[in-house]
Amino acid sequence: MARRRAGLVPSLQALAAQAGRAVQGWPWWLQATAVYFAARLVSACIFMAAALHQGPNPWLPAKPDYWNFINIWDARWYGQVIAGGYPSVLPTDAAGNVQENAWAFYPLFPALAGGLSRLTGLVPAASLTIIAMLAGWGAALVVYILFRHKAAPASALWGVAFFATFPVSAILQVPYAESLSLLLLAAALLLVVRRQYLWAIPVVVLLCLSRPVGVPFAAMLGLVLLRHLWERFGARQAGNGQREGTHSNGDLAALAALTAAGGAMALAWPAAAWAATGDIQAYTKTETVWRGHDLVPFKPWFDTGVDLFGPVLGLLAPVVFVALFGAMLFLPPVRQLGVELRLWCACYMGYLVVFLHPQTSTFRMLLPLFPLALGAVLVSGSRAYRWTVVTMFLLLQIVWIVWLWAWAQLPGGGDYPP
Repeated sequence: MARRRAGLVPSLQALAAQAGRAVQGWPWWLQATAVYFAARLVSACIFMAAALHQGPNPWLPAKPDYWNFINIWDARWYGQVIAGGYPSVLPTDAAGNVQENAWAFYPLFPALAGGLSRLTGLVPAASLTIIAMLAGWGAALVVYILFRHKAAPASALWGVAFFATFPVSAILQVPYAESLSLLLLAAALLLVVRRQYLWAIPVVVLLCLSRPVGVPFAAMLGLVLLRHLWERFGARQAGNGQREGTHSNGDLAALAALTAAGGAMALAWPAAAWAATGDIQAYTKTETVWRGHDLVPFKPWFDTGVDLFGPVLGLLAPVVFVALFGAMLFLPPVRQLGVELRLWCACYMGYLVVFLHPQTSTFRMLLPLFPLALGAVLVSGSRAYRWTVVTMFLLLQIVWIVWLWAWAQLPGGGDYPP
């Protein structure tokens, strides 16, 4: 019996090696597709297992099926947008405080799903799910192409694996706008890396209508523009012997146009809320409903730090976090991502630190930092290391789904949002 078991291990290893060689012969898009859908299958199994333990909740009876279980939380808001659009008058309570409403949810995702429902007759929940799944698949393919500009094929594919198995990556298959926004973000970053700035303009326009990422993206574009202006003009005038920048005047004009378009579109949705409701603060008032107090830049991070670590360490915690994140961007594996991707990560994290109220939804909002997945891959070429990361991501995905997606009422009412 011991001999049979001993012989079984080499046989399994040989089978795994043979399967690996077979996959390596597939075209890149099929490899990335296989990685993405394998990850989504694992996530689906975790969702179904969690649904079996789901008790009574605000949306469904206990133990819902998979399709109903993934259509809770913000998915219901997108369904409401499809059904009734956005309110022309902000809902308020008896004291005049703005209440939760649809203006917090950007229009592109429900618009596409609503169009699909009208075209096919599908119910909005099904259309939202289909759009999310297809967009997530597209994002995985574009992420691979983007990573290939910075790494070899094997490392780029591992980067897709890290992206597809990240602890909150299950959000890519539920009716949330994250997958669509990530597809557009990856496409916009790819076009910027390729210096196809004019082609990037329509992509950035759509990106700014998918989720609130327009401000950090415009900031990143502005910094890239300043860097290339300095390379072309500043360094030469300074007489420090540096060569002239690689961007022509036409390139700089196109990048400036893209930056202007990004900056304008970053304000488009708040402006639309103002135009529809007559309240210049309609969008910010709506967004801050979920945090329970007015928007004060930086302050929520220090408040959360004090709550978690006390009055002294709590005030230092956000500063230490920002310093560590900044230092990470200069580590050799991350430096291989190039200037544009590193600037995007810096601007997006800066945006979160300035405007975000740290809470359990913060984990989900880290997905736009996906370029760091390739940096994590490049830390080591060891397969043991990379498989360990994927395994840990999947285990943490169980934690995220069971802790945050599944609903369980807290003692004070409600539950932590995913």
